[in-house]
Amino acid sequence: MRPNGPLLSFHISVDYPNHVGVLRDVSLEIHAGEIVGLVGESGSGKSTLAMALLSLLSSKGAKVSGEILFEGTDLLKTPESELRSIRGRRMSVVLQSPVASLNPALRIGTQLKEAWRAHADGDGTACDAAIRRSLRSAQLADDPEFLRRRPLQLSVGEAQRVNIAMAILHRPGLLVADEATSALDTITQAEILDLFARLNRELQMAILYISHDLSSVAMLCDRAAIVHQGEIVETGSTNEIFNSPRHPYTRKLISAIPQLRTRKPIARTNDWSTKAVEALTTKS
Repeated sequence: MRPNGPLLSFHISVDYPNHVGVLRDVSLEIHAGEIVGLVGESGSGKSTLAMALLSLLSSKGAKVSGEILFEGTDLLKTPESELRSIRGRRMSVVLQSPVASLNPALRIGTQLKEAWRAHADGDGTACDAAIRRSLRSAQLADDPEFLRRRPLQLSVGEAQRVNIAMAILHRPGLLVADEATSALDTITQAEILDLFARLNRELQMAILYISHDLSSVAMLCDRAAIVHQGEIVETGSTNEIFNSPRHPYTRKLISAIPQLRTRKPIARTNDWSTKAVEALTTKS
């Protein structure tokens, strides 16, 4: 990564064998320490973009063309053996289905140890210390009883916090959160948004927050990009996007959310959980 340059910058197109133009000339930059929201309706190409950035589309027969520069390295020209050292260590992902993202047969402690050992050398003491640190960062218990649990013994919110703890185990520079709050109830969603904001602030970790939920993007993100039918049609600060939208599709999205017609985005502070709950509970 060049000094003062973006952490991640990309300009890509994605085609599937039976669907050409899933993404068309999509460009975006993310700088270290910022949270960028990617907003669009279902089928707009958001998750395809997330998987493309992580170089996980080849198994689906997709063709990704263009350039993905992460910390100065073009991921589209990087061998898979080197990509494995980047995914999960410098760039991590949290997905939509918390319990399904975990192995139901393995205890939580075992899964965290495997995630650590995939990208780090060291003895068991170093591994245990990293796991305890990540669990505390995700606001989870770090005691032996919790680590002996299996995924089906967790609530959905606890399972998502475990996924987050696993994603931040190696303190990545970028976290991709792909619809990471959409399967959660309103209160838990607000708590996870608060957790993302705190991790961003304390770890200086950039976050690409992908969601169809404009309310959460307005509260959490520094900037936002609007995706429509495989193209990014508008980018800007959250204040610009939600107070002065330029593109007709952006205006249509915002006009469909009652409270965004009458409220400015909620500013991120050190403690905004109560405001987040208030906004999320009035979004329909």
